[in-house]
Amino acid sequence: MEDERDHDTTSSSLPFLSKQLAGTTLGGSADVPVVDLSVSDEDFLVHEVVKASEEWGIFQVVNHGIPEELMRQLQVVGKQFFDLPEAEKEIVAKDGDFEGYKRKYLGGINNWDQHLFHRLSPPSIINYKYWPKNPPQYREVTEEYTKHMKRLTEKILGWLSEGLGLPREAFTQNIGGETAEYVLRVNFYPPTQDSELVIGAAAHSDMGAIALLLPNEVPGLQAFKDEQWLDLNYINSAVVVIIGDQLMRMTNGRFKNVLHRAKTDKERLRISWPVFVAPRADMSVGPLPELTGDENPPKFKTLIYNDYIDQKIKGWALEDLPVY
Repeated sequence: MEDERDHDTTSSSLPFLSKQLAGTTLGGSADVPVVDLSVSDEDFLVHEVVKASEEWGIFQVVNHGIPEELMRQLQVVGKQFFDLPEAEKEIVAKDGDFEGYKRKYLGGINNWDQHLFHRLSPPSIINYKYWPKNPPQYREVTEEYTKHMKRLTEKILGWLSEGLGLPREAFTQNIGGETAEYVLRVNFYPPTQDSELVIGAAAHSDMGAIALLLPNEVPGLQAFKDEQWLDLNYINSAVVVIIGDQLMRMTNGRFKNVLHRAKTDKERLRISWPVFVAPRADMSVGPLPELTGDENPPKFKTLIYNDYIDQKIKGWALEDLPVY
């Protein structure tokens, strides 16, 4: 079995990799695949999401069933929280765990990353002390958004499973089914004149299985493909789907765990709402037996997910984990 690091660019060597990639050519806007989920031909949808996951590791979905008004409300309550005085935001501040509000200086003049991080599901892991009580609608809107996000995630995982000849529920069950963990991070990047120099998020792949991101209208998310950084085009009401390390490992490398990063903007506020979906901490994750064999031996070790996390963040301070 080959060493994990030969295939997975997510170990403690990533800070060095990020520095290498920081100067890589920026290739302009990306023709990242866009999948219209209103298409009635499920075989076509299966083909499209699998192809995008194999070739890119990132794609956008439109007509996904999440009400546009709900998405707008999520964006409104998120911005309202960050517009509060610092003392009010500190009420839900981090106190040792990754959850909560944090304000971090990135360098340059008045250049700050602010973010709010908290668990969404399952109910047994939610700690509402990290959910803002102001604005008052925050909890109601976020809980409703979570219901839609879970449905969309399971639908996409089902298509990805079927596309590899697996039962529809295979990937969902292999990350824990109803116990799979959903976590929201709201990223708030004020405009900065140093946007060409400041990377709001270093190059990274996501630790979990999959992430679904709702951006505002300000571009900044970039994907690494064909030795260049490509800007993702903004599509109104689209959700960005990002394949993470665990789907890459479960498929024995067939799906890409895309390297991506984020940049700030000189004039406009950038906010994003990624929802990270990951296995339970105690679950074993590795190449699925159905996808390996004599001609395709496992390329990765099967690891307890919590041990994988420990390996990945080795060398990183918890508060400095990449975000976007």
